[in-house]
Amino acid sequence: MRALLAAALLAVATPALAQPPTETPVVTRHSIAIAGKPLAYTAETGRIAIRDPETGQPRGWMFYIAYRVPSANPRPLAFVWNGGPGANSATLHFEVAGPKRGEGGRLVDNAETWLTHADLVFVDPIGTGFSRPTRPEYAQGFYGTLGDVASVTEFVRSWRILHAAEAQPLYLIGESWGAGRAANVGEALLKRGVRVDGLGLISGGTGLSRLGDDGPVGHLRIAGYAATALHHGRLSPEVGTTPDAVRRTAESWARETYGPALARLEHLTPDEREQIAAGLSRLTGVPAAKIDRKTLTITPRQFRTELGGDKPLHVFDMRLRDEPQARAAAAILTWLRGDLGYRTDLPYVGLEAEPNGPDGKPPLGVGARWDYATAPITPAEREAAYAEAVRTGAGPPKLGPPLPGTAEALALNPKLRVLVASGLYDSLANCAGDDETARRLPTPLKAAMTFRCYPGGHMMYRDQPTRLQFSQDIRALVSASLAP
Repeated sequence: MRALLAAALLAVATPALAQPPTETPVVTRHSIAIAGKPLAYTAETGRIAIRDPETGQPRGWMFYIAYRVPSANPRPLAFVWNGGPGANSATLHFEVAGPKRGEGGRLVDNAETWLTHADLVFVDPIGTGFSRPTRPEYAQGFYGTLGDVASVTEFVRSWRILHAAEAQPLYLIGESWGAGRAANVGEALLKRGVRVDGLGLISGGTGLSRLGDDGPVGHLRIAGYAATALHHGRLSPEVGTTPDAVRRTAESWARETYGPALARLEHLTPDEREQIAAGLSRLTGVPAAKIDRKTLTITPRQFRTELGGDKPLHVFDMRLRDEPQARAAAAILTWLRGDLGYRTDLPYVGLEAEPNGPDGKPPLGVGARWDYATAPITPAEREAAYAEAVRTGAGPPKLGPPLPGTAEALALNPKLRVLVASGLYDSLANCAGDDETARRLPTPLKAAMTFRCYPGGHMMYRDQPTRLQFSQDIRALVSASLAP
């Protein structure tokens, strides 16, 4: 059923029968100094057609920036994207991974670039960056979970063929919504006979559709709340005075008291409910009077609101209240159109404002048009899922069964290596839950997957010491040397 739906949204499963004109990529040469030594590389910008399988005509053009280092042997090849859905790849590209990094409104050489260990292809899904559908009626086929996975899968397949890169070890690295995309695309490519060597799942869960990313480990989320409450001075010293200490205290209580209480929630006495509410308040800083005695849970939205006071804590980094300012947007555009030579009058969606349409209004963003459904659903089911997502503030709505991801990919390639990276202060993450998931994994998954929790937010690499460690872990992944 899912395959039929994907075909209906965006048919990309078979090779094109005709060859319409393609765009000619632009290649430039550059060098960067790493540890005092020059690293020469090429940068290629261009767009690849996502085609109708019957006619070969493009339904969309997907933009990329590829950095490659000349080598006698096949280097690892990593496709990198952000999430949203509806986000371009600039955040990972220019804050941590690429050869240039935004700093103080300008671009500087990035000594921690992943390019030292892998060729990098930064991908902007349709509707982001310079990527566009070719006709308005094709747009919605790309703006949904099924069409998105299908189109990005086709992009990776096509790019490797067009660049004679089939021998290069293949890695897929995504952040946030893009982490799930990486797991789904990895499984889809493996099913089509394309070897995938590794997945980097950044701030977007485990991609384990069989086990789920929350569910039985959801109660452990309070460990992250405790670390955040400590940061804002809302905990008693007896809970702990360091992030590690309060995490241990919160995890212990969640395992020994909170989890068992939730398991018998309907049978708890009023006194027991009061005790649990008091424990939650002590460990999270949320006033006991604000904790629902019926559910005995604190949603991410409630936590951010209660601890933030007049200004809720930031969804991506609960240490903050204000949205971090955009970094080096003008310099990035100069790099793309100037240094890399991609001359286009198209606005780079996500960094530049789009022109108004005939109605005098800018086009509706991709995220606002996104179809999260992975199976047929009723209007009532859709409305309920959106309402629940708004209530909890825990991320996008869940509509239909999860697509095949990490576990299914590992079944197809048992040698696959997976890095799951989370930030302690990300309200959408659950570091303690990741640890518990790792403990519960069956042996094949346990050997393949490595979990990391960094002292940062959703974009944990914005903290300089964390960026160094995170980049080291990614380089280890693409070097196939990540410790199991």
